[in-house]
Amino acid sequence: MAIINLRKIFPAYELDCFVDVPDEDIEAYVKSLTKEVADVYVAAQREENARHRQMYRYNAQYPLGFGDEIEWDALQQPDDLFEVLLSRLNKEQLHTALKRLPEKQLNRIHAFYFLGKSKSEIARDEGVDEKAVRLGIERGLATLKKS
Repeated sequence: MAIINLRKIFPAYELDCFVDVPDEDIEAYVKSLTKEVADVYVAAQREENARHRQMYRYNAQYPLGFGDEIEWDALQQPDDLFEVLLSRLNKEQLHTALKRLPEKQLNRIHAFYFLGKSKSEIARDEGVDEKAVRLGIERGLATLKKS
């Protein structure tokens, strides 16, 4: 069995994706995979062309929430400071900034924003008061805002 890293074949892959392939079928597997990717690309292109035809046909009268329109983005207000930070920082900058946080603040921010736990659940898991969790998250966000 050979192991193929799909990231080396398809540049669109951002992360390594390893696939086991029998030795005699490597070339056939890569060809079939390339054909599948090409088919997906052609289908996406057809959908995009159909969308443009529809916009032309109906004089581009579609709801603001239809796609990536500026008006829709302008109407959306971020819920909290963390969403503002996410919109301003790219993933690498956010990852670097999160690494600088103390471990407790990092764990609390991760549990609250990424795992979806409530502050009371985090406090119960850590055996501390909910106020301590709330303050830890607020201080962590303030630190992230500074960096």
